[in-house]
Amino acid sequence: QLQLVESGGGLVQPGGSLRLSCVVSGSTLNYYDIGWFRQAPGKEREGISCISGMFGGTYYVDSVKGRFTISKDNAKNTVYLQMNSLKPEDTAVYYCATLLPITVQGVCVMTPGDYWGQGTQVTVSS
Repeated sequence: QLQLVESGGGLVQPGGSLRLSCVVSGSTLNYYDIGWFRQAPGKEREGISCISGMFGGTYYVDSVKGRFTISKDNAKNTVYLQMNSLKPEDTAVYYCATLLPITVQGVCVMTPGDYWGQGTQVTVSS
């Protein structure tokens, strides 16, 4: 049974930074593409970034390009989301999840699979 546990959320001022972590247990990270999703109150869930388990290719939604960086440490079975220049509109619960094994030119696709973490709250406010 695969388990994903997020951490690293919190309250930060606009322009600040946070690093989210997603620890994967129950299997090797190389076998899975992992995505970060977020859901703000009253809004639909949004896929914002993913990293391919096999090839390491990455994807970012336009709203976070240049501000967020996804990475992984296979030895620690952990995927990170470094979030810089945070804006109030980044406020949401952030989730990591496995993705379906679909790639386009070596890049993961934000189609969630079977496993989700419990979420971590990120609040950007002055």
